Formats: sequence, C-alpha cells, structure tokens
Amino acid sequence: MTDRTTETTPLTAEAVESALTGYLTEKIKTGIKADDDIFASGLVSSMFAMQLVVHLESTYDLAIIGPELKLDNFRTARAMAALVLRLTEDGVAADA
Repeated sequence: MTDRTTETTPLTAEAVESALTGYLTEKIKTGIKADDDIFASGLVSSMFAMQLVVHLESTYDLAIIGPELKLDNFRTARAMAALVLRLTEDGVAADA
C-alpha cells in the first residue's frame, strides 16, 4: 500500500509533511509536528532512520543514495518532505 497520490494531485511540501507526520505518529505512538526533531527528542533511534529510508523510497518511488543518506535529511517531517520534493524534482526515481 502506498500513500503517494501524485497521479491525481500534485506532490506538495504540505501533503508530504502531513503524510509523514501521520506515519511517524502511528509508528512512534506520539503526536509530532512537521518541525519536531524526532532523533534529538529521543523519540526514535538511528536504526529507525533505515525504516524511514525504506518508507520514503517505497511510498514516493525514490532511490535515496549517496549524500542524501545523511541523518539531517530524516530529523523532521519537514526535512524529509524537502528531500522527497528535491529528489522527485531532480528525477531521481527508483525506476529511472
């Protein structure tokens, strides 16, 4: 199952942030805001970062590789949304 709805609606920062805060709230059982640092707050561990990579890649049909795999890209829903938009704009999709 995928949350991506870009076939019918444009992919926006707000839509991605909303989807990610919902996903994170479900996974960590704590409500968060788009700019909450989930790692600094102790809500998740660095091991959870790999789950986030897999989730983003499968949900948004991306390949997150190389320099994009830094923890700062996964600290907040806002940072992850920016990463998703940057990679989709750059055409770095998994099937490309």
